[in-house]
Amino acid sequence: MGWQKEQSVLIGRLVELDRLTAVLDSAAGELAGVALVGGDAGIGKTRLVTELGERARAAGFAVLVGQCAELGDALPYLPLADALRGARGELRAALDARPVLGRLLPESADLGSETTSGLTQQQLFGSMLGFLAAQPVLLILEDLHWADQSTRDLLVFLSRMLQTERVCLVGTYRTDDLHRRHPLRRVLAELKRLPSVTAVELSPLDRGEMADYLAALGGNDAQMISEVLDRAEGNPFYAEELLEAATEGSAMTDGLAGLLLSRAELLSDAAQQVLRGAAVAGRRVDHDLLREASGLEELAFEEAMREIVSRGLLRPSGEYGYAFRHALLQEAVYTDLLPGERIRMHSAFAGLLTARKGAAAELAYHYLAGHDLAEALSASAEAGRRAERLGAPAEAHRHFEQALGLWDRVPEAERLAGTDRVRLVLRTAAAAADMGDNHRAIAQLREIPPSAEASERLAYYLYDSDDVPAAIVAAEAAVAAAPPGTPVLARALATLSRALSWGVRQPEARLLADRALEVARATGASDAEKGAMIVLGSCAEFEGDLARAEELFGAAAVRDSGDLAMDLRAIFQHARIQFERGSMTAAAVAADRGVLLATETGLSWSTYGTDLRFLQFLIHYMAGEWNQARETAAGFGTRVGKTPEAVLSSFALFVEVAMGMPVVEERLTWLRPFWSDSLVAYMSRGLAAEHALWRQEPEPALEHATAVLDATDPADVGNVRISAVALWALADLGRSDGADELLARARRAARPRMGFEGHAWLARAEAEWHRVHGRADVEAWRAVVEGFGAGSVYETARARWRLAEALLVSGDRTSALEEWERAVEAAESLGARPLGAALAELGRRARFTSSQAGPLTSREQEVLALVSEGLPNREIGERLFIAQKTVSVHVSNILGKLGVSSRTQAAAVARREGLL
Repeated sequence: MGWQKEQSVLIGRLVELDRLTAVLDSAAGELAGVALVGGDAGIGKTRLVTELGERARAAGFAVLVGQCAELGDALPYLPLADALRGARGELRAALDARPVLGRLLPESADLGSETTSGLTQQQLFGSMLGFLAAQPVLLILEDLHWADQSTRDLLVFLSRMLQTERVCLVGTYRTDDLHRRHPLRRVLAELKRLPSVTAVELSPLDRGEMADYLAALGGNDAQMISEVLDRAEGNPFYAEELLEAATEGSAMTDGLAGLLLSRAELLSDAAQQVLRGAAVAGRRVDHDLLREASGLEELAFEEAMREIVSRGLLRPSGEYGYAFRHALLQEAVYTDLLPGERIRMHSAFAGLLTARKGAAAELAYHYLAGHDLAEALSASAEAGRRAERLGAPAEAHRHFEQALGLWDRVPEAERLAGTDRVRLVLRTAAAAADMGDNHRAIAQLREIPPSAEASERLAYYLYDSDDVPAAIVAAEAAVAAAPPGTPVLARALATLSRALSWGVRQPEARLLADRALEVARATGASDAEKGAMIVLGSCAEFEGDLARAEELFGAAAVRDSGDLAMDLRAIFQHARIQFERGSMTAAAVAADRGVLLATETGLSWSTYGTDLRFLQFLIHYMAGEWNQARETAAGFGTRVGKTPEAVLSSFALFVEVAMGMPVVEERLTWLRPFWSDSLVAYMSRGLAAEHALWRQEPEPALEHATAVLDATDPADVGNVRISAVALWALADLGRSDGADELLARARRAARPRMGFEGHAWLARAEAEWHRVHGRADVEAWRAVVEGFGAGSVYETARARWRLAEALLVSGDRTSALEEWERAVEAAESLGARPLGAALAELGRRARFTSSQAGPLTSREQEVLALVSEGLPNREIGERLFIAQKTVSVHVSNILGKLGVSSRTQAAAVARREGLL
């Protein structure tokens, strides 16, 4: 009788379970979290996460569990596919709405198109992020030490991108399998630095816990338990096996592997034969496949299986058929096979899987292990193509390289692979580029004889690697080698024009792009056509013809190239040029279209998907549509762990600083480690300076602005804005030292074709320079108002604040009041509290009257009524159920709007003008 008892109570892991439950509770509160559970084989990782799964179900979470296997390095996204099978209800609907994810399921016949744009993995990752947001989810990925690279990449992506979703992601791995160069080690080190990740290491149980564990399993002989405790070394699985052996009267052999094999050796010869076949198949095996591989008749096979299952070596496993009770058992049986026996069994499985049209990656694995190199080459090439279409470039590259490695060892390799060697190298290089390794792609292309297509791809990857001179040489070779009137020539011309478009040979780029456009349209190369149009738009922009640039980008944006990356790039360029020209409404339409396309195709986190969201946010921000801007920024997240995330997070500061939101300090804390990145520093430190200035802290503001300027190329146009902010700080400090140099820096960085906003910031720098020197220059500030009036509601209101000040100093009180009222109206509509407070202070100093100040809000009227009764802020807060600090803010706003300096004066004005 086999060991069949199940432990019902978790023993010795309550501290670890509490830590995992805390991550789950955080996810329930809309703060996603990740937990990594490590420990030796058999230490209890699965038992722990199973208990967590029960708690999650009780809390209303959907629980998805995916299992990696030793074949995982060959089969892309195996644990994800395993987990997705468990999707039910809302999750199933969310899965059905995302075809890229549905392709992972074994029943799916849709593997996507043969040709890919290189964005399939990004689509899959984005789709997975959207899928997990459908409802509260606990996603468990077990045995990550066997995970393929694409699964590891997905784990990193989700760990970084999950923010406010109700998702708890848990991964388990064996610490004793992580040798020094194991690929998971780097991933774990990277993830454990993230604030959203909780690391849990399971140590051996102590002697008391182990005794309780054995008692729960039915052990009741004190001497036997003591002997098991001495040998098990705190490992629950080992203890269970030792107790089973002792209960059955078997000898307790020295090692765990020997112990496991000694139990297997108690089986009949037929059952041992079946068990060995199961070990070759992997941890899980299909019933019919195992029966055919065993060579036994149906009744004999069933009798053998009943014997194996009764001893607890295999267990029924739903749709899989059978699974080893523990991975260590499968490993022990497999390792014990003789070499010839192993080769024969792998060959048998390969043949059976071929007849069943099994997974190409699994076929390649068995054919290689069975030393059938010809079939291994064929299966490897097909596995690469399938991985490519599933969005697993690392696995596609691995399989293609494996096929190339077998090429010279197999007759008729071209027929077996279904392609010639050059085209296989091109696909291998494309997979390398898609997995982010352009250097490997370049090296592989340089190993084959040059051709037009190979040279064009080489030029493309060189350009993306910032080696523009080499890209030009390769592109010129591609143009020279391309047959006339072919799509290859169109792409070569488009790539060469792109490489030349921003350098000293820019005039040539226009001619080449025109020629590329002509050939592309004649040959139907829609991707080259769109690429050429984008280059022509860039050339027009470089030459200062922004209207023509907008026209060309717009024409490119409405054409479908069949390449999502190219389509998103064109839409982004069209929206960007409209934005920079001040056409906010048109830019918003274009950006929204691009964001929708990126979202629908799962590409929100691709390069241009992210750029479009940046742009969408800025458009809403500049147009004064701050509710929409905040909705967009909500997806940026504060808990950043990587530079692209820090860039996104920095953008959110534009609205948060302007609204005086409490999250600013938290966001800046997370961003501080990334200030070595120029773009992050420009945005976050520049806005940190503005935040400090609103808090009347000009000294740290000047430090932030100066630090950004010191680390930035003097020719960078961003210096215009930062110099203006630094001059603002100097003016507030009452200092003029360095002001002339700051203005000079702004002027040096300015460009004639930098867009309306750049020119407005230059005017702002000029006006702040006058303020530093004690001059309230009305015309300088009027120029700022006019400059920002082309497209920025908030900056126009800020400029009106300073213009109103200057007008007051000049004695033009009527005009000052008009500018002040317009600024107050804008600040209130935006919710720009710091600006509103500054305007209120100006109103108090100027003694503007209530009729001039505009109406009080309903809450301000309630506060004013209680102020008129003579109540202090504390009592007002108690009456209205608001904080005392909030009351203070309302009172300050009321005083500003009424143009008075005391509560008594406010009450008098309120009674006189009937405001009560």
